[in-house]
Formats: sequence, C-alpha cells, structure tokens
Amino acid sequence: MRYDVDLFGVLMPSLLVWCTIAYVLGTLLRRLIERTGFYRFVWHRALFDLALYVCLLGGVVYLSSEILS
Repeated sequence: MRYDVDLFGVLMPSLLVWCTIAYVLGTLLRRLIERTGFYRFVWHRALFDLALYVCLLGGVVYLSSEILS
C-alpha cells in the first residue's frame, strides 16, 4: 500500500484520501437510505451511520490496495 498520494505536487496521506472518498459515498448512500424509508427499521440512526462509514472506509481501503498493488 502506498502511504502518500501525490495530488498536483502535494503529498497527502493516503488515509485522508480514502476517508474523503468514503465520506462522499456515505453521504450519497445515506440520502438514498433516507428516501427509501429504511431508517424506520434502524434502532439508532447515528450508530448505524457510523457503522456504515466504517464499512465503506474498509471497502475503499481494500479496493484501493487491490487496484494499486
């Protein structure tokens, strides 16, 4: 796994890039879940959103290591 990502000459930690991607995906997914009404079945919305973000972050990091290696 690469530890630094070069964005237009600025070295950024790879975790910051992956967290940003997971945040954007999570925001889109939360909007979709809210429109479908799935939150009616969720006991604790904030905890569910945190778990969703952690799962997305893990998926993004896993996919990036598969693609970049």
